[in-house]
Amino acid sequence: MPQPHFLEHIFTPEQFTHEERERITSSFQQRKFAKNEYLVKESSYVNHYWFMEDGFARSYVIDLHGNDISTNFYSSKDLVIDWIAFFQRIPARESIQAINDCTAWQIDFDTFQHLYHSIKSFNEHGRGTMVQAYFSLKQQSIAMIANHAKERYIRLLEEKPHIVQNVSLKHIATYLGITDTSLSRIRKELASE
Repeated sequence: MPQPHFLEHIFTPEQFTHEERERITSSFQQRKFAKNEYLVKESSYVNHYWFMEDGFARSYVIDLHGNDISTNFYSSKDLVIDWIAFFQRIPARESIQAINDCTAWQIDFDTFQHLYHSIKSFNEHGRGTMVQAYFSLKQQSIAMIANHAKERYIRLLEEKPHIVQNVSLKHIATYLGITDTSLSRIRKELASE
């Protein structure tokens, strides 16, 4: 029996008819990204988004002091997108870069728009994904203000242990808003508990 198309894990039979899934999956193209290759570069216009099949990527910005600050991490089945640049058709404020060799499925803006307006379930799926991303972003921004660094790290461990296992501590530390030294201390504390 042939393996199901990777995107059938994203666009499931519970949400889409067989014909809709065929139409959607055939609209995506597989892309390979080498370690350190950019999916999106700051200041560029973004005409694609991706579903990550395997590998890891991260988004980051350069702060006012020239520091590289991680804003998100992506792994298998994650939607890799710069929401604002993609939908508002403006230059990206952040970069998205492969942490290691990655395989992803890409769709361009015009094809996305066509599917979004012609397949009701694709429209609903897209809106649900956007709401979920908003909630996640809101939780992260509140945690950066209201939670201790140790709590933020524990939450990352609980929700995305694969990120902690596969992403450098330097990148994780900037995502958590702390230094590598502070993150090492937190990890030692947790290991001794």
